[in-house]
Amino acid sequence: MVRSRKALLGFAALTGTAALVLAGCAASDTPAEDPEESSSGAPVEGEDLSLNIGTALPVSGSLSFLGPPEIAGVDYAASLINAYAETTGLTVDINHGDSGDLDNKAYETEIPRLLAENPAAIIGAASSGVSLQFIDQVTGAGVIQFSPANTSDAFTTYDDNGLYFRTAPSDTLQGDVHGNFVAELGHQTLGLIVLNDAYGTGLAKYITDAFEAAGGEVVAAPTFNPGDTSFDSQIAEVLAQDPDAITVISFDEAKTILPTLIGQGFPAENVFLVDGNMAAYPDFEPGLLEGAKGTYPGPTPDQVQDFIDGLDAFVEESGDAALSDYTYAPESYDATILLALASLAAQSTDSAAIAEKLIEVSGGSGDGEKCESYEACADIILGGGTADYDGASSPITFDEVGDPTEGFINIYEYGADNTYTPYEG
Repeated sequence: MVRSRKALLGFAALTGTAALVLAGCAASDTPAEDPEESSSGAPVEGEDLSLNIGTALPVSGSLSFLGPPEIAGVDYAASLINAYAETTGLTVDINHGDSGDLDNKAYETEIPRLLAENPAAIIGAASSGVSLQFIDQVTGAGVIQFSPANTSDAFTTYDDNGLYFRTAPSDTLQGDVHGNFVAELGHQTLGLIVLNDAYGTGLAKYITDAFEAAGGEVVAAPTFNPGDTSFDSQIAEVLAQDPDAITVISFDEAKTILPTLIGQGFPAENVFLVDGNMAAYPDFEPGLLEGAKGTYPGPTPDQVQDFIDGLDAFVEESGDAALSDYTYAPESYDATILLALASLAAQSTDSAAIAEKLIEVSGGSGDGEKCESYEACADIILGGGTADYDGASSPITFDEVGDPTEGFINIYEYGADNTYTPYEG
């Protein structure tokens, strides 16, 4: 079955930090409702369910900076699910694996290892290009693939047997916000330096479409391949066109591209980044990135401060290294919570049965009761009702193809310490 797509919800006008804001909210500490009070049907007698979830997140490779927050988000959710197991009968077991990247190809050995553990779902990868390398292998085995960070539009119409889901909004949204933001700042010409994979070329297309629809012109868009280490020719090609602004679409290749680009005299305040390279760069010369801006899907730290406080406490109690970045941690947390809620609603750990309930528990069926924590949603389900989970990352609300229809695209600006904070305008 080839999936079709509903029209995306429109995004709000660019205002301050939130370019796309559709009522996202953090997990709540509100006490769970009594199951009988939230029931809209016969109470569910929860059976003992052992849910096996694998992860294929970037421990190594060009997106390895995303590994710690994503893995922590999964583990934090699992701890809350298991803490409530006496009430629900459902426990979750997490088996972590390394997705790697298109260069080291860690997924080639890790995905078979994870599938051998008979998971109901695999959470990952972070990179769209990497996910496309093993989506057929995972969904072809009848297993759910659930990414917290894939943004390529390729997944919207992918033939995945109804087994692919994601909590990050498509690049059609980020590209629209990014291109319009660059234009609203008064830039009339834009150069792009683009990673040549599904993520990079897809995002470049939507940025170009939005920027040119706003009256601008993209004057150069050279690409580079995964694994490349020299970008002199791409930088030279873009600078030769003398653009007002340059957007770099990459992963950690930005560690090489940005110092070279800015070092050749291009103003940092006219440089724009995207979710693949929005990171702290403490090893750069102080002030190198000051004024650079960027976009990525997901809430700002202020929008999910309660979630971050809980995540930090969990990481500290676990004895793991403190997180310095929270990118896609809420989306990873939500993916895990949603899988558990769908399993509980289906009273099954079968992948197909869980997939049938994922749209429902996200609110996609339109007839659920709002809830903002695993406990509250589980109580609704056990009481015979339909839960509509509003997550830490956004309200989510899957459409029929497993894409979220609600979310955030936020805009950030770098300071003198080469770290970013929400853009103030």
